[in-house]
Amino acid sequence: MSDVDVLVVGGGIGGLANALALTQKGLRVRVLERAPEFGEVGAGLQIAPNCTRILESWGLLEEVLSLGVRPENLVMKDAVDGTVLTRLDLSDARERYGSPYVVIHRSDLHGTLLRACRRAGVDLVNNVAVTAYEHVDDGVAVVHQGGREVAPVVLAADGLYSVARPLISDDEPVSSAYVAYRGAIPAEQVASMDVSMSDVVVYVGPHCHFVQYPLRQGEMFNQVAVFRSPKALAGQEDWGTPDELDAAFTDTCDQVRAGLPLMWRDRWWRMFDREPIMNWVQGRLALTGDAAHPPLQYLAQGAVMAIEDAWVLSEHVGAQLAAGGLDWDAALAAYNAVRPEHCRRVLTTARAWGELWHLTDGPREARNELLRHRDVHDYSFVDWLYGPTALTPDQEPPMFTPQPLEQPART
Repeated sequence: MSDVDVLVVGGGIGGLANALALTQKGLRVRVLERAPEFGEVGAGLQIAPNCTRILESWGLLEEVLSLGVRPENLVMKDAVDGTVLTRLDLSDARERYGSPYVVIHRSDLHGTLLRACRRAGVDLVNNVAVTAYEHVDDGVAVVHQGGREVAPVVLAADGLYSVARPLISDDEPVSSAYVAYRGAIPAEQVASMDVSMSDVVVYVGPHCHFVQYPLRQGEMFNQVAVFRSPKALAGQEDWGTPDELDAAFTDTCDQVRAGLPLMWRDRWWRMFDREPIMNWVQGRLALTGDAAHPPLQYLAQGAVMAIEDAWVLSEHVGAQLAAGGLDWDAALAAYNAVRPEHCRRVLTTARAWGELWHLTDGPREARNELLRHRDVHDYSFVDWLYGPTALTPDQEPPMFTPQPLEQPART
């Protein structure tokens, strides 16, 4: 038997969040990470109030705020003509939800969690690639090149291509045929350009979108370009290449095209998600983060959901410990009763949001007209996301009511 209470497989944002949350409840936790060092690749990410609320409860919000930016607005523009379609007032949102909206470099959030885990005494182990999981009488065994370890509970935070997920579901990652290019650059490189250093700006266009926002207290500027790949649709293996990037944004406005030369062109991210599954637990093995619910990024909730997973499980563990004992089966059942449904909503809504952003022709015009008439203080579409994270199914808020698009009449 391991000398820890919980083994976490995967040292990304979700894995470290679980380790920290459970350690703060008094458990002994070990993280097994396959890479030689802990770290994150990528650029910026957005963390909404449902995440910063949790980071504050863990004592990390002050550090996160010192590393990130609190944008004033979420602004949506048309990628073709550059006009403003709608915005969300984020200062008002902070008053509504009691916690701020923050944009931060992915590595800065990961680093904050890593430092917190080290301070808390989490056992952090590198160069361990878990290749299999086995159920045993006293918990779960993880198998790796050094042998096997057994713990009462194992949390699989091993991402989109999780080794643990096939034990629970036989599904495969789903290609969206969309590709993301990123670029986080020094802010002085955009000083002469028509960009906002105080907002998150999303340009939505036909089969493409473009995102811009500041990072690191305004010292850096983050851009994300996403487009549908014709090569992917044609079944070609070599898809998402830079020539497709340039072609996808040919007909966009000056502000978008000005940002394209600043994108990293030596790497790109093909966008996959998975079908939602409503069970994440098998015995004492539980999926968490992208192993359980890898989303498309249109709601900016990927890292947020992983942190919520960690908080929910740890709160159920903490409540049991406070009552005098820990029943792992009950704690995992409580976690499994609430998180899959919430994340199902996020995954399916993210897909729908992507379709809405990428509309063409008449449907695009109808979307733009609808958004232009939206009240900037209308939070009905995000209340279910940004409000308090549910611990039990009855706390899950109702979903928003979709509004039908009315296409303009042809003359």
